[in-house]
Amino acid sequence: MKILAEVIGDPNLFLEDLFGKINDIELDVDQYELDHLCYRVESSEQYALKKTELAPLGALLVESMVNGRLIATYKLHEPIVFKNRNIYLLELPSPKPGHSYKSGLEHVEFVTKEPLQKIVDRYPQYSFEVFGIHKNINADITLKLGEYCIRFHNKSLEDVIKMELKMFNHKSKS
Repeated sequence: MKILAEVIGDPNLFLEDLFGKINDIELDVDQYELDHLCYRVESSEQYALKKTELAPLGALLVESMVNGRLIATYKLHEPIVFKNRNIYLLELPSPKPGHSYKSGLEHVEFVTKEPLQKIVDRYPQYSFEVFGIHKNINADITLKLGEYCIRFHNKSLEDVIKMELKMFNHKSKS
């Protein structure tokens, strides 16, 4: 069985690089839970391969259609440990039709209890993408940092998955 770093690359190198960029712009993320990492793939074939390689390393929480493409979310058996953080979730989106992606770790998502607009207002010098701030389920804001990006939400991905599965199961029983 492969180890996680053989499947997605060394997550600690990615996180060191990303947190270096976060520190460079003096954005304080210490108080936020680092909820999950996202690994992008270039093709549907690579998506299928990565799903197979990730299967022994974690439990598939859900694979669902989001914005016209499948996204699989895994809860790792062993967390990614970075400094004082334990990160259990890994998101694996298949490529959106008509878009191309470079394979590799691309973004992280943080969870905050404060309103997302407060983060935007606290850091007016940054160009947050706020088109997702009014979504009904798990609103978000995004900040691009070179080839990476960070997102902020008010709910963890695992909680959102549980809520959506509960809603789906309730609807299917009706």
